[in-house]
Amino acid sequence: MKLFQKFLALVLAAAMTMSLLTGCTVSGSETRSPETTEAPADADAQTDAPTDAPTNPPTDAPTDAPAGIIVTDMMGREITLTEPATRVVALTASDCEILYAIGAGDTLVGRGEYCDYPAEVFDVPSVESGYEMNLEQVIALQPQVLLMSTMAQSKEQVESLEKAGIQVVVSNAQDIEGTYEAISLIGALMGKDAEAQAIIDNMKTTFDDLAAKVSANTGEEKTVYFEVSPLEYGLWAAGNNTFMNEIAEMLGLTNIFADVDGWGAVSEEQVLTRDPDYIVTISMYFGEGPTPVEEILGRTGWENVTAVKNSAILNLQNNELSRPAPRLADGAQMMYDFVYEAK
Repeated sequence: MKLFQKFLALVLAAAMTMSLLTGCTVSGSETRSPETTEAPADADAQTDAPTDAPTNPPTDAPTDAPAGIIVTDMMGREITLTEPATRVVALTASDCEILYAIGAGDTLVGRGEYCDYPAEVFDVPSVESGYEMNLEQVIALQPQVLLMSTMAQSKEQVESLEKAGIQVVVSNAQDIEGTYEAISLIGALMGKDAEAQAIIDNMKTTFDDLAAKVSANTGEEKTVYFEVSPLEYGLWAAGNNTFMNEIAEMLGLTNIFADVDGWGAVSEEQVLTRDPDYIVTISMYFGEGPTPVEEILGRTGWENVTAVKNSAILNLQNNELSRPAPRLADGAQMMYDFVYEAK
């Protein structure tokens, strides 16, 4: 059970955050794209001095003010830093991934307990997150910025952190476009705008290339079932308004649970009746018992499901498709290869 609790926390903390949970009551308006500006500098242009003015300039002439960073987070809250952040605590796995992807992993001084990629993140001290977040533990790390989602931190927790001088920044990606926004936001905070944009451009190129390949395919449209929780613990599926569904559509696949909004519980009977051509599971394998694919193939009553009959089951257990992070493009490529390239 402990293994599953870890698995389910990893999956649903990353996935259900997108649409099911909005426990944080951080005040804000509609989500807006991050905007980065420089703090105004004092004017240094002077008009010509009169001919009888002193030849030496005054010693107390104003100097240019240092540039600052102003961004709007994904809850519409304006965040101001005097310089790029150099000490960061990130509570969500996706934000940890983004920091490393843009080359700012060395600024991470604390991570949420479920941050597990890349491997070097395990060298960073972990902190409790959600309603069990230990404020003293976070404050002791002396971060300038705390990156969090809207999942479980309370208004009171946020206020306490801000009183301690920590800038709380909300990252709340729910789809691919939101993932781009989160990458851009974090890049701006870290002074890594160019690196962030390069990652976004690479993701878009991958997605565009895959969509172009799919458009050239004139075969019969197939269906897919995204299983985000296994039968043993109650089936959950990715529905509409999820990045998994977006990627399915990109790849010319129909999600059998597109009528479900977000992430939701489904029944065996629904899966069997809708008879998917492909199954994508994100269950983790801990080295004991059947693998996730073997477990699905061996389910009683599932033998006539098209995906089971054809062994068309893909296990993406490393969160390639379950986190709003740069590796979504990798997951999309893996799905494409499995559907269109596998022999």
